[in-house]
Amino acid sequence: MRQTPAPPGSPTRRALGAYGEDLAARLLTDAGMTIVRRNWRAGRMGEIDIVATDGDTLVVCEVKTRRDQGFQHPMAAVTPAKAQRLRLLAEQWLHQNGGPPPGGVRIDLVGITVPRRGAPLVEHASGVA
Repeated sequence: MRQTPAPPGSPTRRALGAYGEDLAARLLTDAGMTIVRRNWRAGRMGEIDIVATDGDTLVVCEVKTRRDQGFQHPMAAVTPAKAQRLRLLAEQWLHQNGGPPPGGVRIDLVGITVPRRGAPLVEHASGVA
């Protein structure tokens, strides 16, 4: 039986998102990255889920978490408009934090699918936008 997803902003949706961000942060640190900041907001422009460094590269990471209910794959939720907003957020971060690092900036995506039973599927795509 297919369930209706929780409405945006609901406690259930927020808890799922926080769980996914925790998994993503663990994946990135296990890959050797350093988490610099989580849930960085730039006013009405939006939020960067995770800001990290990978050597001398700044990584802006978007995390998308979905329950495994046959809906859209989590990574498909990053539309061209969302990718553009991530680039603008990265520029704002750089403006507020001293400019670009020697290795430049990369935008990554972590997609997480949480099944009804068993371990979540965590996928990392590097340099998506």
